[in-house]
Amino acid sequence: MIIKKFVIVSVALFLACTQLYSQDKEKTVVAQKGEGIYTLLRKFDMSPSKYYSDFIAINKDNLRNGKHLYEGRTYIIPDRLIKVDGKEALPAIVNGYPIFGKKYATVEQKSTKLKGAVYYLISGHGGPDPGAVTKYGKKLISEDEYAYDITLRLGRELIAHGALVYIIIRDENDGIRDEKLLMVDYDEVCYPNKVIPLNQVERLKQRVDAVNDLYIKNKGKYQRLIVTHIDSRSVGQNIDVFFYHHEKSSNGKRLAESIHKTFDDKYKEYQPNRDYTGTFLDRSGLYLVKNTMPAMAYIEIGNIQNKKDQKRILVPENRQALAKWISEGVLLDHKKNN
Repeated sequence: MIIKKFVIVSVALFLACTQLYSQDKEKTVVAQKGEGIYTLLRKFDMSPSKYYSDFIAINKDNLRNGKHLYEGRTYIIPDRLIKVDGKEALPAIVNGYPIFGKKYATVEQKSTKLKGAVYYLISGHGGPDPGAVTKYGKKLISEDEYAYDITLRLGRELIAHGALVYIIIRDENDGIRDEKLLMVDYDEVCYPNKVIPLNQVERLKQRVDAVNDLYIKNKGKYQRLIVTHIDSRSVGQNIDVFFYHHEKSSNGKRLAESIHKTFDDKYKEYQPNRDYTGTFLDRSGLYLVKNTMPAMAYIEIGNIQNKKDQKRILVPENRQALAKWISEGVLLDHKKNN
């Protein structure tokens, strides 16, 4: 079996070279008879013109006709704009994340289930190394481009649930792409903005150092790592998504197992006529698994050489579904630990 690469996924987004967002303890208020959104915001000395849309976004499932309060119900007050380096940052409810690209830069909060959690996301290869490659028609497709797109989509899902996310391997001009064929380039960098070396050991060590340095800085917080790769095997070998963890990490095993269970459940729901054969196994010998500090799950998305597996990564809706399922597994894991 040839394992071409792996991606480490952790779910919370810190974007280097952009603003750092913080959240205070969540504020709530009970709506009284006759009160509207403007009234509630003014109770907290917050400008309705600035915070009205944020209030709607965070409370949208608790409003009548999408904009009216229910008397006696509890509502969440959005975070006030904060100062970062002397500049006003965006509120945590709807943030601007340029790394996701113009279309997906705005992230609306779905919940605060992952608030306080830190996730590190690593997509396999990048820079001078595109990872596993093959031809689709006359076009070259590579592991790093598709693993990166899935990783960005995952990061966006995690942020929507309140997590802090660090994208470790990053391409500032790609963003989330909805094309079937993603152009191969070599300009990815390692957090915060380091050129990725060609030497494999140096490349892996660079990623390990980036994650471990951040892990130490975030000491005391709930932290997880997720790595995402796409395998390369014989053309005829169709494989399901599978997972690795460190043998001695009970938290890593639980994370991998939670994502695995989510995939198993999804296959039963959407493909009831076939069994899900993906596994979660100990692979403590892998460099990233062995040397990174956070509990982690190492994900292999499929076989880039196989025509059936290619549909899993080439179709943008499928990449989004993969990211969504991984995020649901992450939420399940977090719930078990809190």
